[in-house]
Order: sequence, then C-alpha cells, then structure tokens
Amino acid sequence: MPTVSSEELAAAAGVNSAKLRKDFSYLGSYGTRGVGYDVEYLVYQISRELGLTQDWPVVIVGIGNLGAALANYGGFASRGFRVAALIDADPAMAGKPVAGIPVQHTDELESIIRDNGVSIGVIATPAGAAQQVCDRLVAAGVTSILNFAPTVLSVPDGVDVRKVDLSIELQILAFHEQRKAGEEATAGAAAVQAAAREETSTDQGPDGDVPAVMPA
Repeated sequence: MPTVSSEELAAAAGVNSAKLRKDFSYLGSYGTRGVGYDVEYLVYQISRELGLTQDWPVVIVGIGNLGAALANYGGFASRGFRVAALIDADPAMAGKPVAGIPVQHTDELESIIRDNGVSIGVIATPAGAAQQVCDRLVAAGVTSILNFAPTVLSVPDGVDVRKVDLSIELQILAFHEQRKAGEEATAGAAAVQAAAREETSTDQGPDGDVPAVMPA
C-alpha cells in the first residue's frame, strides 16, 4: 500500500485514530487530508525514532540450542541488527559455523567487541556463567544486554538489561488460565444455585412452605 489512513492504522492497532494522529505528529508526520500517510516515509520516520536506520552489531554469547536458534533467527537483519560474532566457552565449538558464522572462543570476547564496535550483547549461557559473561561484556564497552539466562544480572549504572525468561512468560499464561478456570467454576456454581432456587420456588405451595404436589 503506498498510502494508509489514520483510521485504517488505528483499526489495525486497536487505538483511537485521533490519538494515533497526535502520536505521529511527534515524529513530524502529519499526513495529507483525504489521502493519509505515505507508508514508505512513515516507516522511515518510525525506524529513525527507534534507532533502526543504522547498523547495530550484536554479539551472542553461549551457542547452545538457544544461542544457535537466535543466530539463525532471520528477523534481526530486517530490523537493523547484524550478528557480528558468535562466542562460546567450549573449545570444541571454535571454528564451527552456525548460521554461516564461525563460532569464536570466549578468550577473544574483548577483542571482538572492540574490533566490531559492539554495544549490544546477547547472553544465552547457563545461569552459572551469565554474571561473569555480563561483567566481561560491560568491561569491554557493551552498554546494552539482552539476557536469556535464567538469572538476574547485576550491572552498573548506564548499562541497560532486558531479561527474557520463558518460564516466567509461561507462568503468566498459567495464571490467566487458572483465573479463567476459577471464573468458570464460580459462574457454574452460581448457575446451579440459581437453578436450585428456581426449583424450590416452583415446588412450594401457596403458603411457601408446603409442596403443592408431592413427588410420586
């Protein structure tokens, strides 16, 4: 689509079109009345604001199953992220290609970060090794870390950490499932009680205490 209206975008995003137009105005994009927004230019403006119009070299440390899956993820390049290096502590992994990139040993971590101008690191190591890897990344100049290790990292001020814990995400879903089950059980109990009350009122006689018709 070469152009798109604020109403179409608002409907797709589930927000108010007036608020959407106001938000876009902060990007310097005002659209054209009766035409809408130029899609290509709007994508550029949003990408620029998110810092995605430049090349971001990224290193992934820990090339086990998860690290290898991240290395093979095709969505990084389209968002401006380039996997500059794959790093692992296992000497047997050194030189092995993963997603077309040879794995390098952790002994080379500092020089890799320096030579590639890396400021974003991804940690996909076991929990026990994550803090040591984090400390080395920070000491080498990395200021943003995406942590997949199941542990909380300690970092100095000025370093941003985003933690991705799949077990926590599953726990959140389990909580919602439990809540829905509780609501269904409560609704079911309420329906049974209502039916019982209705049946009782139907079976009562004119004075409300003697059955009008005795059961056979």
